[in-house]
Amino acid sequence: MTEPLLSQPDLWRQLLALVLASAVVMGSPGPATISVTAVGAAFGLRHSLGYAWGIILGTIAVLLVVATGVMAVLHSVPKLAPLLAVASAAYILYLAFKIATAPPLAARAAEASRPTWLAGFLLAIANPKAYVAIAAVFAGASSKQGAAELGLWLKLAVLALMIVAIHALWLVAGAGFARFLRRPAASRIINLVFAATLVLTTALAVFG
Repeated sequence: MTEPLLSQPDLWRQLLALVLASAVVMGSPGPATISVTAVGAAFGLRHSLGYAWGIILGTIAVLLVVATGVMAVLHSVPKLAPLLAVASAAYILYLAFKIATAPPLAARAAEASRPTWLAGFLLAIANPKAYVAIAAVFAGASSKQGAAELGLWLKLAVLALMIVAIHALWLVAGAGFARFLRRPAASRIINLVFAATLVLTTALAVFG
């Protein structure tokens, strides 16, 4: 590009459209976003940062898989997709169980079992909604007239930043519930609601 970035209104319009599309499609409730919120509520902000970073890095890995066409190769193996779906569902159910049974914050030891960085990463790469949502946003940006001007690396950078921002906001929102979780009754109800929502959003992502 020979013109300065600020003097290219078409480029800025394409960037804004990409940001808005990713915010709506990728930022909507799904297994990853709901799990970040649920973990933030169940374990507090500080103890959920590792899990959140795992989700973010795993989702960026999904972005790279979609962008490089690896997903199309995986879909060409008939028996692989059902196997991945079963593994994903089993892991998300396990995470929902951990959230539902998490003790109140006031009764929790400092080193109480909580989802780790690796747990977040595994959920992100097993999240069926991530592949569909990222593919939709990426394909939409690529199909617009003139969208090629954005360039692959610029689109990847924008979407990676949106992944960080989206999950950070969901985490902060979930951590806002933590102050209610020092009362056993409220803790159990909120954790059960989040666990049920996680299972529901996963079912919708798979069968919807």
